[in-house]
Amino acid sequence: MTAFSLEPAQLAWCAELRVLAAERLRPLADKGEPGHVNRPLVTELGSAGLLGRLFTSGALDLCLMRESLAYACTEAETALALQGLGAHPVHAYGTQAQRARWLPRVADGTAVAAFALSEPEAGSDAAGLGMRAEPDTPPGGGPPPGTALTAAPDGSARWRLTGEKCWISNAPEADFYTVFARTTPGAGARGVTAFLVPADRPGLTGRALDMLSPHPIGALDFDAVPVTADDVLGEADRGFRVAMGTLNLFRPSVGAFAVGMAQAALDATLAHTAGRDAFGGKLRDLQAVSHQVAEMALRTEAARLMVHAAASAYDAGSPDVPRRSAMAKLLATETAQYVVDTAVQLHGARALQRGHLLEHLYREVRAPRIYEGASEVQRGIIAKELYARQEAR
Repeated sequence: MTAFSLEPAQLAWCAELRVLAAERLRPLADKGEPGHVNRPLVTELGSAGLLGRLFTSGALDLCLMRESLAYACTEAETALALQGLGAHPVHAYGTQAQRARWLPRVADGTAVAAFALSEPEAGSDAAGLGMRAEPDTPPGGGPPPGTALTAAPDGSARWRLTGEKCWISNAPEADFYTVFARTTPGAGARGVTAFLVPADRPGLTGRALDMLSPHPIGALDFDAVPVTADDVLGEADRGFRVAMGTLNLFRPSVGAFAVGMAQAALDATLAHTAGRDAFGGKLRDLQAVSHQVAEMALRTEAARLMVHAAASAYDAGSPDVPRRSAMAKLLATETAQYVVDTAVQLHGARALQRGHLLEHLYREVRAPRIYEGASEVQRGIIAKELYARQEAR
């Protein structure tokens, strides 16, 4: 199998996933409350076996799942992706005890995971995290808003987390969080540690944020939250590696999510322009319209191919995964924004009515250009990798 074609079995599986999303997952999504975790939907993803596949599939399979679900039900896609993002560090870097406690529950949909990296002053700059594990001090009524998270020593293998995480998907309703905190001040990327923090840990509170995106996003406040060596994911001071390893896997699949939305918008536009009467014919008869549709299709297919290429490179253990992952996320998310916006333009005012597919996609498509590394960050990664390769010659 190459990066430029899928096997018949893969294509059939994608078709099955689209049917599953439309028939079983969409009705559950419609019953959910915007801004809150839809636990019946998460449980159904587990019952369908999709959450378990997060820990047994390669990057390409993850992309195929996300694109197929996004085409018919973006809420189901996002619920699946957030389970994977929050739990992958446990799967890849956790201890046997950590994996045994949490992964079965993530797989069956009875535990909701979250990935807590961003801070009020350190969103795209993951190496600039300020949340620290600091010397033990008595709880003092919670950290001031906007406080960077710190992890201060509390004995030889104990820390206290103090500060804030912000714009965390599934917060504050997740059952556990993969939390990144600074354990060595002034050490940049080398001084960050990843911790597995259950939601019921003393001193951990959260609040929902009212965001454009319909899935839950919140902030977390850490008031001297106790963590120990048993909560560390990977090694102390090596958490940046955990974060980047997770993002390198999930960035191409963010692109797949975007491609799924773009394809849904394109198909809706094909149907609309083929049936809409205008100027004595159909909209598709207007060259200005047909050329825009062709451009939408061109960009969508190009993005899909780059996503598949990046995922295949990840599965093959290629050394250029960071560059390919960044390229895939950048191209696909920017493409989806263009395709959905063009689809809205070609549909006219009806596409802006609440409840219309394109109104929904228009709200959904904006966030992927920001989370898991904004488009500007992806361009920086690409350029850094290119210059590093040139210097190595």
